[in-house]
Amino acid sequence: MSYIAVIGAGSWGTTLACLLAEKGYDTSLWVYEKDLCAEMRSTRINSVYLPGFSLPDTVTITDDLGAAVDKARYILTVVPTQYTRAIIQQALPSIHPDAVIVNASKGIERKTLLTVSSILREITTHKVAVLSGPSFAQEVIRKLPTAVTLSCKDVSASLLLQEIFNTLYFRVYTHTDILGVELGGALKNVIAIASGIGDGLELGFNARAALITRGLAEIKRLGISMAAEEHTFSGLSGLGDLLLTCTGSLSRNYTVGKKLGQGMKLTDILSQTRSVAEGVATAESAFELSRKYAVQMPIV
Repeated sequence: MSYIAVIGAGSWGTTLACLLAEKGYDTSLWVYEKDLCAEMRSTRINSVYLPGFSLPDTVTITDDLGAAVDKARYILTVVPTQYTRAIIQQALPSIHPDAVIVNASKGIERKTLLTVSSILREITTHKVAVLSGPSFAQEVIRKLPTAVTLSCKDVSASLLLQEIFNTLYFRVYTHTDILGVELGGALKNVIAIASGIGDGLELGFNARAALITRGLAEIKRLGISMAAEEHTFSGLSGLGDLLLTCTGSLSRNYTVGKKLGQGMKLTDILSQTRSVAEGVATAESAFELSRKYAVQMPIV
């Protein structure tokens, strides 16, 4: 029960691995880049995605996916959505039959138009949960107050996961609407790009407030059409995450948008960082979903 695997060593995956290890769980962190993995083992610092913070000694750093997950009772997938399917399929032979997979990524897969939990249910029978909400990694790693949502259809599993993640500074609320939680987390990234564009064009605070408000309306319209619960979008994984990502300079998606608004080309912006702005790919998926469900989403 004490073994937890975190798949993906970006800023959020590294932060969650630190949080869990500090709570006393034996935590493994899978790093995709072999050179970064070697460096992290040596220095105990993720210099690429989370510089300046040391990983606890109880975090096992590895680039061996099978070794990372084989003992884990809980597996967090924190890889970009477009790579989730391939990576989890690769890991499946080593995953314990009773393991619970928790998605902590925010996106919608291209072509299939599936959220991560839907991808997981398509390729595996493991129990699935979702961790989402307004949570910049750089603030969580500094132990600044944060509240998020943990969504799972199984109430007992949800309460257990809530206890696993809860700390004095990281408050976890439970929910059962997995689809709504994931749609809120994914679609807010698209609206955040639009918000950044507006700020890059210096359109003002009035325009930003209008954009966020109408952006939430678009997210809610699509979510309801897809059978998500309307009230979910008024919570942490909806309005909360939207507000943070559309206004915070730490947001990758907002930053991409702002640079676009200032006149940079998207290819140049994306080439400047190794971090992934999920909203770029999700914008295409959201547009296709709006057509599929005949929902008006002009901002998207």
